[in-house]
Order: sequence, then structure tokens, then C-alpha cells
Amino acid sequence: MFPSFVLFGREIGTYGIMVVIGGFFCALVGNFLIKRFGLDLFDFLLIFLSIGVGIFIGAHIVYGITHTDLIIRAFQNIGTLWFDKFWELMIYSFGGMVFYGGFLGGLAAIPIYCKFDKRIKSAQLFDIYAVLVPLFHVFGRIGCFLGGCCFGIESHFGFTVHGNTINPDVNDVNRLPVQLFEAGLNLLIFLFILYLFKKKIMTDKLIFIYMLVYPIVRFTLEFFRGDTIRGFLFGLSTSQWISILLFTTAVIGLTISHFRKKEPVTE
Repeated sequence: MFPSFVLFGREIGTYGIMVVIGGFFCALVGNFLIKRFGLDLFDFLLIFLSIGVGIFIGAHIVYGITHTDLIIRAFQNIGTLWFDKFWELMIYSFGGMVFYGGFLGGLAAIPIYCKFDKRIKSAQLFDIYAVLVPLFHVFGRIGCFLGGCCFGIESHFGFTVHGNTINPDVNDVNRLPVQLFEAGLNLLIFLFILYLFKKKIMTDKLIFIYMLVYPIVRFTLEFFRGDTIRGFLFGLSTSQWISILLFTTAVIGLTISHFRKKEPVTE
């Protein structure tokens, strides 16, 4: 694992580099996808920026949910804490990001954007979003591997790291590279949904396809995660509960869509 490197006297995190690379490839693919709806690269970049704000906010909010106990204690003792200490606790509680939070934040941003831009429908943007999310996630998970976060359980198969100052918990233990497994599976999901988009299969429903496939992957891989920062409820992690919710939502959405299509048209 390679969490950072020094360039011109400045330390640069490899996770951030992978995020930038992922954003670049999403822009390339997104420019190709958006042309189906008569829009161009500049339109896509505006959409990308708007959804990115939702992703950023959502990712931090869900990270905060995993630290609910700390936030509650901070407010319970707000009268005895100095402001700088209270603020430090809030920054710590909301300082990280959770993928599912970003995904949900991006989903919420799409209909908001479409209220202001009538040239494209929410369903069309949801299809594009379904293609690009797993593509971006490929690079995000590679960044996690390089940075040492979201690490796997102790295993005879894997990698042993020494001297990772960003995530010391990963040091000196041979761990399963669960991040790379997820990156590879996300690449397959991206290629599959891209194929559906190009062939106009399941049009306006691709987001449901993603919400059927990825939650199964995430739910399963969570059992092979070695970090405990994710939050747990009744033996399942926060992401596993969200996986169940998204999978159920997709089943309901596809079922409703199927029966709506069968309804006879009346004049």
C-alpha cells in the first residue's frame, strides 16, 4: 500500500490522485453518454458538478451517522466542552466519507437539478448515473487500497504493510485485499450497465439494475472487511443495512414499472 508520496516538497495522498483520475474517466464516458439526449460536454460538466455537491454532502452525513454515539455524547456535554473541543469532535464525526452516503446524495441531487434544467429528465440522468457510479468506484477502491483504508480481514492471502502513518491499524498484519476485489467487481458492473445503456435495454431503469447488483456485492464483501469504523447494528454494518434497503427499493421499483407497462391505455 502506498498512501502518499512527496512531489516538490509536498505530500500528496494517492487516494486523492485516484479520485481525480476517476473523475477524469467519468467525464470522458459521461460526455459520450450525454450526447444521446442532445447535450454536450459543458452541459455534462455542469451536471457533474451539481451531482458532485450532493455526493460530497451525502458522503459526510452518512459518515456522521456511523459516529452517532460520539455526536450524542458531545451534545450531552456541550456545556462542559470548550468550543474548540466541541468543534474538533464535530469535524472528526463528519470528517470522513461513506460511499453509500455519496451515492444517495447524488441520487437526491438529480431531481433537484432537473427542476432547473428542463432539457433532460430525471430518469435519463439516473441511467447515466448508474453507468458512471461503478466506474468512479473502481478508482475509489483502488485509492482505498493504496491509502490503506477499508482494509480486509487478516488472511494468509493478501498484503502486509509496514509504516502506514495514515492508517496504522493496517500495519504488520497480512490482510485480504478486499478493496481490489471490489474494484474488479465494480468494473464488471460498469461494463454490464454500459452495455445495457448502449443497446437501450432497460431504459429509464438502469439505476434499479445497479441497485440490484451492487448491494449484493457490497453486502457480501462487508463480511471480509477488517476495519470496525463502519458502525454496526444487530450484527450488520451500516452499509449492509443500506444494501438491504437499496435492493428492496430496486425490486419494488422494477415491479411497479413492470405492472405499469402492462396497464392498458385508455382514451
